[in-house]
Amino acid sequence: MTLPDIPLLEVGTDWPFETLDRAFDRVNRLLDEGGGRVPSFAVGIADQISRQWLKRWHEPYLAEIERIAGRVGRPGAYFFNVSYEWGCTSSARPSPDGRSAWLLRVLDWPNHGLGRNVVASRVAGDAGVWLTLTWPGYTGVLQALAPGRFAAAFNQAPMQTTTGLYALDWLINRLRVWDQPHVTGGHLLRRVFERARDFAEAKALLTETPIALPTIYILTGVAPDETCVIERLPEQAYVIDGPAAATNAWQAPDWSGRARGHDNLTRREHLRSACPSSLDDFDWFKLPVANPRTRLIFAADAATGSVAAQGYEADGPATALFRWNASGT
Repeated sequence: MTLPDIPLLEVGTDWPFETLDRAFDRVNRLLDEGGGRVPSFAVGIADQISRQWLKRWHEPYLAEIERIAGRVGRPGAYFFNVSYEWGCTSSARPSPDGRSAWLLRVLDWPNHGLGRNVVASRVAGDAGVWLTLTWPGYTGVLQALAPGRFAAAFNQAPMQTTTGLYALDWLINRLRVWDQPHVTGGHLLRRVFERARDFAEAKALLTETPIALPTIYILTGVAPDETCVIERLPEQAYVIDGPAAATNAWQAPDWSGRARGHDNLTRREHLRSACPSSLDDFDWFKLPVANPRTRLIFAADAATGSVAAQGYEADGPATALFRWNASGT
């Protein structure tokens, strides 16, 4: 069976709404499949809480998400934009020829439908063109490439523990966010792609800007030595320079918390040692990096302005292999 292509959308600075409008047919499918795990009344409650938090601290993003929610016409838009329910495996490394840096990334999320409903939005932004693999209705950035500048993604970080009981610690962490005036990890990464002119500026923003919840960023520039992992607490950062990989566990020696996902050390070492021959060579995509929750594979080279990506669902590939180059070749 022929797999569907990931659509490429040409959008401007109002890219979240333009992406929604251009790929509106995917929104209900995404909410139907992704929301199947959660009762509709719970989605409505989560939406209201998310909206109140945005209203309290982030009016600019609230106005944008309200516009999106009005267009969608059903619960889910607010919660979707502040959700942190994913795990990932990512690495920042020199390319095989030593001329540039590569970002390799696997996005895992329990919600169904993300793999088959992913879109690629080419944003004509004020700081330059950039490409994000995203979903209609989402206003943050999870992974993207800015040709000639940098590529970046972020992973869910360990959960801060207070009681040792998962459900209670999860609730305590969400209550802490209520008093956080800082942006989400996804909205900070969006700000970086919209504003930063190079690797150094992107690194400074990701290291120094306070955020609402712990996050792990993976960043590459155009030179082979421009690679790092940036582990973040709301107002602290731990930077791992040079070739590095990240999963959903801390590498900072003095930081504690409940790691997300499974086999974090094995996943990290697997991706750290992977040796793909080309950007779209996904032979490294194997267990335990590959798993039933994988929804997207993403690889990027900022120096050549190239991206390779593919959507996945629990039963395997959900889209054809997507290739993009800023030069059009």
